Amino acid sequence: MVTLGLLALIALLVVLRQSIVLIVALSVAYVHAFMTSKGNVEFLIQDVWYAIDREVLLSIPLFVFAGLIMARGSIASRLIDIMRALTSRIPGGLGIATVLALTVFSAVCGASSVTMLAIGTIMYPALLQAGYSKRYSLGLLCAGGTLGVIIPPSLLLILYGISTEVSITELFKAGWGPGLLLAGALCLYTLVVNWQRPTTAFVPADLLRALGRGVWALAMPVILLGGIYTGWFTVTESAAVAVVYAILVELLVHRELKPRELGKITLETVKMLGMLMPLLAFASSLNAILDLQGAPQALVREMKELVDSPVTLLVIVNVVLLIAGALMDESSAILILAPLLAPMGQAYGFDPRHFGIIVTVNLQIGYVAPPVALNLIVAMAAFREPFGTIVRAVLPFIAIMLAVLVVVCAVPALSLFLLK
Repeated sequence: MVTLGLLALIALLVVLRQSIVLIVALSVAYVHAFMTSKGNVEFLIQDVWYAIDREVLLSIPLFVFAGLIMARGSIASRLIDIMRALTSRIPGGLGIATVLALTVFSAVCGASSVTMLAIGTIMYPALLQAGYSKRYSLGLLCAGGTLGVIIPPSLLLILYGISTEVSITELFKAGWGPGLLLAGALCLYTLVVNWQRPTTAFVPADLLRALGRGVWALAMPVILLGGIYTGWFTVTESAAVAVVYAILVELLVHRELKPRELGKITLETVKMLGMLMPLLAFASSLNAILDLQGAPQALVREMKELVDSPVTLLVIVNVVLLIAGALMDESSAILILAPLLAPMGQAYGFDPRHFGIIVTVNLQIGYVAPPVALNLIVAMAAFREPFGTIVRAVLPFIAIMLAVLVVVCAVPALSLFLLK
């Protein structure tokens, strides 16, 4: 029975070309068959079902769906207009406006690639037309898109909370300091490299006009995050509110999205989540079994014998996560590694919320670190540029992100100040 079920599962996953899912599924089947007394495929199915039978998982497709609706509609463009009007007098103002637009859009989306596409498809041609270099523009959009990984509501933070049972709401609060630090660092870099660029006059009427057109877009992060932090609704309910709000605003207020486009957006959402949900199911099942067998605790004991300094542990964890982020997709990395690393961080005295942010910021860099680099692959298709060109463009931005990672590791208060 196990053999037939396993063969069918392998055949399905090979057809779907889900290599990471295949590896995790094989691991789960192996553990069930040889490390526990439950050798029947029925128990594997029960474990997988239990792993995905959680309300909070609904927030992931809902946030992605809402983000795609806003990207196809005009919420993103209206946010950009506001930021451009605000930064017109600053050298490199269009670049800074891009960072600010990425930051605000991240606060209503939660997905890095969606954030980059929503803002990038508008700002990339605008930056080139304004005379900004191709290398700077590509690097800024790819790196700035990763703000969607750390600024709440973040899908990676949701996955980390699910994997480690750390409060997702508290992780959201902890993400603000590092997220705004990275946004500030990108703005500072933009200011330095574009200091000689001519500015345009600040026109209050333009700002008022942009605010009038974008008031519904600006209200969205206030409603979503305010509702979560005040306890008016849960993370999952906030995702549902995001979808309803985006549909109503785009269809009835802005009227720049056609109802027939919702079907295409739904299909695109399903495609984006096609690997994540099976991976989540199998990884959660594997982690539950490993926890039952005491694997995380055994790993902590072994590490305690080898490493006696929290600083040394942090260096090892950072290196492991940076390598993992560069070699595999970040959702896979967080689902597989977080349940093993979180007990280790707790054993060495790290606050679980701070440690979760450290893990997430590391994997955030993986979005732009080759060879996998999901944002670079998406950018290659969206902006029609060679992969090598995009890789060279992001190198200085990777250095900035590494500097931010060092600060996040060294200053726990940056992540915890909203949790006092």
